[in-house]
Amino acid sequence: MSTASVAPRERTSYGVLGAISFCHLLNDLTQSLLPAMYPLLKSAFSLSFAQIGLVTLTYQLVASILQPVVGLYTDRRPQPYSLSIGMAFTFAGMLMLAYVPTFPLLLFASAIVGMGSAIFHPESSRVARMASGGRHGFAQSFFQVGGNFGSSLGPLLAAFIVLPRGRGSVAYFSAVALLGMVVLASVGRWASHHRAKRARKMAHREVERVLLPPRVVKIGIAVLIALIFSKYIYLVSLSSYYTFYLIHHFGVSVRASQIDLFIFLGAVAAGTMLGGPIGDRVGRKYVIWFSILGTLPFTLLLPFANLFWTVILTVVIGATLASAFPAIVVYAQELMPGNVGMISGLFFGLAFGVAGVGAALLGELADHTSIEFVYRVCAFLPLLGLLAAFLPDIERHPPRAARA
Repeated sequence: MSTASVAPRERTSYGVLGAISFCHLLNDLTQSLLPAMYPLLKSAFSLSFAQIGLVTLTYQLVASILQPVVGLYTDRRPQPYSLSIGMAFTFAGMLMLAYVPTFPLLLFASAIVGMGSAIFHPESSRVARMASGGRHGFAQSFFQVGGNFGSSLGPLLAAFIVLPRGRGSVAYFSAVALLGMVVLASVGRWASHHRAKRARKMAHREVERVLLPPRVVKIGIAVLIALIFSKYIYLVSLSSYYTFYLIHHFGVSVRASQIDLFIFLGAVAAGTMLGGPIGDRVGRKYVIWFSILGTLPFTLLLPFANLFWTVILTVVIGATLASAFPAIVVYAQELMPGNVGMISGLFFGLAFGVAGVGAALLGELADHTSIEFVYRVCAFLPLLGLLAAFLPDIERHPPRAARA
C-alpha cells in the first residue's frame, strides 16, 4: 500500500481568520437581535411563550434543514462567493423584522434570517479550516468566537438601542449586514485563489484519504449528536428564556435582564475560544467529555440560587458548555475527512434545529407549568455527557487508507 500524500504544511492565515471571524460576529450580532427582542415582541404582538418558541423554531429549523444541504453541495461544488449571498439574506431579514405588521409575517422574516445562517455557516467554516495551517481546533474556535461575541452583543444593543427606540430601530442593523457582504466578497476571492493554488500543487501527487471503519464513524457521529442535543437544549433554555426567568423570579427590569443575558453570552464566547486550542493540545475527546458532564453540578444548583449566584453560575455553565462545540465540529471532520462542508453544515444545522425544537417545547412547558420548573428539568441534561465515554479514540484507532 502506498503512503498517503499530503500537502506541505501551510502557514496559518490570520488575516483571513480575522476577517471570517469578524463577519461571523456581524452575522450573529444581527441575528441575535431576534431573541433579544422577545420581550418587546411579546408585548407588541401579545405573544404567549409557545408563540415565542415558534418564532425560534421557525428561524432555527430553516437553518437546521438547509445547512447540511448547502454543505453537501459545496463539498462537491465549492461556492466561496455564497458567503456574501448568505449575508444578503440576513440583510433582508433584518429589514423585515423592523416593519412586519403581523405574526405570520414575523415568522416569515425569521425564516429569511435562518436562510442567511444556512448559507453562511458551512462555507465559512470550510474557509476557517483552509486558513488554519493545520491548527484546526484553534481556527474553528477563532471562527466561532466571532459568532459568540456577536451573539453576546445583541442583547446589549437591544437594551440600549432597540428597547428605547422601538422595533423600527432594528432596520439600522441592516447596515451591519451590508458591511459583512463587502468583507465576505474579499474572503470569497481569497478562498477561490487558495483553492486553485492548492489544486495546482496537488495536481501531480497521488492522494489517499485516511478513513476509519464505518462502525467507528457511526458510533462517533451518534454520540456527538446526542451531546449536541444535551448542550443546545440547555443553552437555548438560557438564551431564549433567561430574561423572563430573571424578570419573573427576581423582579429585575427588562434592561437589567438584557445586561445579564449579555454577561452569559460573553461567557459562552470565552468558552468557545478556549475549547479549540485546548482540544489541539490535550485531545478533543477529553474537552468534549469535560465540557458537557462538567456542568452538571452547576446546573443542579442554578434553580435554587439567589440573583448574585444565578449570574455567577450561568457564567460558569455558559463558558464550560461552549468549549465543547469547536472540539465537536473538528472531531466530526476528522471522523469523515473530505466532507468538511457537509459535517460543518450538519453540526451547525443540528445545533440550530435542536435549539429551535427545544425552544418551542420549553415554551410549551413554561406555559403549562412555570419558567422555574423548566430550569429544574433542564438541570439534568448534562448527564448525557456520560455518553462521551463511547467516543472512539481516533488518535489511537488504527486507520485504513482509501484512495480519494
